[in-house]
Amino acid sequence: MTAETRRSRSTEAFFGRRHGKTIRPQQAAALKAGLTKYGLDLAEPAPLDPRTLFAEPVDGVRLEIGFGGGEHLYHMALQHPGTGFIGVEPFVNGMARLLTRLAENPLPNLRVYDDDAVRVLDWLPAGSISGIDLLYPDPWPKKRHWKRRFVGRANLDRFARVMAEDAKFRFASDIDTYVNWTLLHCGAHPAFEWQAESAADWHTPYDGWIRTRYEAKAVREGRRPAYLTFRKVTA
Repeated sequence: MTAETRRSRSTEAFFGRRHGKTIRPQQAAALKAGLTKYGLDLAEPAPLDPRTLFAEPVDGVRLEIGFGGGEHLYHMALQHPGTGFIGVEPFVNGMARLLTRLAENPLPNLRVYDDDAVRVLDWLPAGSISGIDLLYPDPWPKKRHWKRRFVGRANLDRFARVMAEDAKFRFASDIDTYVNWTLLHCGAHPAFEWQAESAADWHTPYDGWIRTRYEAKAVREGRRPAYLTFRKVTA
């Protein structure tokens, strides 16, 4: 068993590749400098209040897990300067893309982590996060791989621990089986309540939503996105 396999089994978290195409020298430089400037150091004790992680004062902290190329994360941080955002992405190419953009247009309310999101969830203090976004995660479509999906009881327990009361967990996917999976798992968890008032709600994008390249590709290929929102309640 490899170290990567042991780590994945112990954290119910990351499976898959971390590298894609070779990044350009400019991206490599931005990646190195950007991780120094924006990266979280989990070897340090977590602050009692994660709002102190940011270069300027913020009113709350949101977490985006698996931000891909960072289009949504950057847009949210730009549109909500009074909120701190932590983005987690183990895929080197996606992290390099975001940090290249930040090198050109810095944002003081953004921090990143380039490894397993479970480590961040276990590091953060309880009740400290005002929202979690999990947007188009790897669906692991083969049934024998469903156990690798990020949404599961262990990680929902982690979400419930770090989320403040009434915080929102937002999940988007174009894969019907993963949407159903998430509805079932969150519906079975005592800490989450699905926020849907009509049949159209789960096909209505979130306020301020921007369409990422991945979503545009899914729509072109005939897959209809679903947008789910769950509220953290007292378990």
